[in-house]
Amino acid sequence: MIVLGIHGGVTLGQHEPSAALVRDGRVIAACEEERYLRIKSAYGHLPYYSIKACLEEAGVAFEDIDLIVSPGVTYSDHHDRLVKYLNHCFGSCPKIELVHHQQAHLAAAFYGSGLDDAIVLSLDATGDGACGMMGHATTSGGIKVLEEIPTNNSLGYFYTLMTYFLGFGDGDEYKVMGLAPYGEPSIDLSKIIKPANGSWEFDWSFVRDDPPVRSPFEPLYAGKISEILGQPNRNPAGEMTDFYRDVARSTQQTMEDCFMALIDSLKARVPEARNLCYAGGVALNCKANRRLLYSGMFNNIYVSPVSSDRGLAIGSAYLGAVSLGDNPWPHWHAYLGSSYSNDSIKAELESNGVSFEHTDDPSLTAARLIADEKIVGWHQGRSEAGARALGSRSIVASCATAEMKDKVNARIKYREEFRPFAPSVLSEEADVYFRTEGNDFPYMNFTLDVVPEKAGEIASVVHVDDTARVQTVRSSDNELYYDLIRNYRDLTGTPAILNTSFNLKGQPIVETPRDALMTFFGCGLDALVLGNYVVRKNDA
Repeated sequence: MIVLGIHGGVTLGQHEPSAALVRDGRVIAACEEERYLRIKSAYGHLPYYSIKACLEEAGVAFEDIDLIVSPGVTYSDHHDRLVKYLNHCFGSCPKIELVHHQQAHLAAAFYGSGLDDAIVLSLDATGDGACGMMGHATTSGGIKVLEEIPTNNSLGYFYTLMTYFLGFGDGDEYKVMGLAPYGEPSIDLSKIIKPANGSWEFDWSFVRDDPPVRSPFEPLYAGKISEILGQPNRNPAGEMTDFYRDVARSTQQTMEDCFMALIDSLKARVPEARNLCYAGGVALNCKANRRLLYSGMFNNIYVSPVSSDRGLAIGSAYLGAVSLGDNPWPHWHAYLGSSYSNDSIKAELESNGVSFEHTDDPSLTAARLIADEKIVGWHQGRSEAGARALGSRSIVASCATAEMKDKVNARIKYREEFRPFAPSVLSEEADVYFRTEGNDFPYMNFTLDVVPEKAGEIASVVHVDDTARVQTVRSSDNELYYDLIRNYRDLTGTPAILNTSFNLKGQPIVETPRDALMTFFGCGLDALVLGNYVVRKNDA
């Protein structure tokens, strides 16, 4: 059976639209609308281009789809809107089923994990009237929901409010995480939120309720946050003082305390479960995930590579497959987007009058450039599903010196100096450099402690608190990217490189070869490796 999961549209606040196609329980393709529209988060859009990309990648026609599934079960007119939209765009519409936003997150996490038995958890800002859902899932019995958390007690909303207070914008929660280690947890936020009763208590009055229709880019917090903290919110162009650094650290600490209170109570409700599957936007908080990992509470912790609303299409498609009697297959990797042939890449290069060269071994070519301290755009294979660049649409560089971090921030990413970069490391050598606890981390969803004796060897990817958001790379997941890192190790002795998303500040990750070229010529990258072709600047 062929199931299409879709997410997007409905309201202006709906973001990260996506589509996913599941055939006989297996995810064949998962694509995100922002990559094709070139609009970050693509607020208010339905996933037209994502649907087309999934169909093309899977080699099926729209008429072959047996079922379409979407979150939005609490929207009274969502079904009829989708029918009209799909008939208009594709000329027909198969049966549509609606599911709960939070349950789609649970499905993306559990069915994507490959685990047989697990506690399942979703936490985000809001969706279908809830900010979270918890349950117990087994392959034989499916997902049994234990509790739903209402939006007015949203841990995700709390973190977003504080993100705005600190002068950051929509979707900038990761900046708070990056800033937090520079401060002290000295600000009392208990009047806003605090751990309580195996969860937390959030004072919803701190959320603005005016105007009734709000742009997603307007601050959400009420002025009373400034009254409680004794200082005004930070102007986005204002100085980053110690007070705001302390607010960031206190926000992160408070969020973690609330999160762990929930985990403790959830574990007590299902004491026999030794695995956790976790999704939702809050699951992208890799600092909280580190604390959970090192607590030792679970044998396995699976944080979905598509944790945010980008993953709702996958979760919806999984739920549809189960309803049709198919057995869901786990994700073997996150490389589920569009791919581009060497012929199409060459045609793009020629049509743009770009000088290029052919390479028989792109991984060795890139490794030599990186070893020579060049910064390289890397565009290979199918694009990654989810928020992280995992070696298909990445900017890669040496991690040997702290200066490289500053160079990439200043010349390429044009972003705040306090934000860290991530390392990609060969899986079999990861525990030499990081405290892995014997686990793999292929999706960059956890920060790990750096082994002190190795910090100097990978200085550009070690954050101020001696942690790093690690991606472990196996040949079976991405052979070409693995070979790049292996070749770099053979040249330098270090089995790790700096990896950041192939985009400029405020833009989506590149999707097509044309996107890669435009970004390459719009910043200080030294070289670009697309398929078997290399484009160079200056003396690269």
